[in-house]
Amino acid sequence: MVLADFLIASATVLGFISLFKNVLTFARWLYAAFLRKPKDLRDYGSWAIVTGATDGIGKALVFELASKGLNLVLVGRNPSKLEATSRELRDRFGATTEVKTVVADLAKLSGEEIAAAIAGATEGIDVGLLVNNAGMASLPKYFHEVDRELTESTLRVNVNAAVWATKGVIDGMLKRKRGAILNMGSGSAVYVSSYPLWTLYASTKA
Repeated sequence: MVLADFLIASATVLGFISLFKNVLTFARWLYAAFLRKPKDLRDYGSWAIVTGATDGIGKALVFELASKGLNLVLVGRNPSKLEATSRELRDRFGATTEVKTVVADLAKLSGEEIAAAIAGATEGIDVGLLVNNAGMASLPKYFHEVDRELTESTLRVNVNAAVWATKGVIDGMLKRKRGAILNMGSGSAVYVSSYPLWTLYASTKA
């Protein structure tokens, strides 16, 4: 009977500890998401770079960043989409927002070429924020069905591009002793990571 009481008490204590940890994690998220005073991103620098800036999340981000007073370097593979997004930004925010563009197909360029393109486009400007947003996904396939070309392209866009774009700005940030780098992941890395049809994408967007 004593042993049974001890086991029940131990399980109860462990349960409360686990519950407390979960509540604390939720409270921290709640504070960070809704209660914490937002940072002024201009404290990091007056320019932001966004890869994959002409569609979806990337395009929404550049408009949000422009609304916060940041100038923008847009990185994308389609020149016409880059020009269209730049024009939309200028139409909405006028002369208050400067916009530069970098045409770069991250699925085809080498790492050194990506870093050189980013460094060249940002030379002489105060880059405070890099958003590695570009991502590539394919139709659902089992891992062994994904061909070599698609595998290499996915790795280049989702992993290599983020690494080498960071290399293109990190020296300047260290020299100025300020800056921020945001790497966009995906919920697939958490919620469908064990789903065999998304193995490649989920593993590269963790």
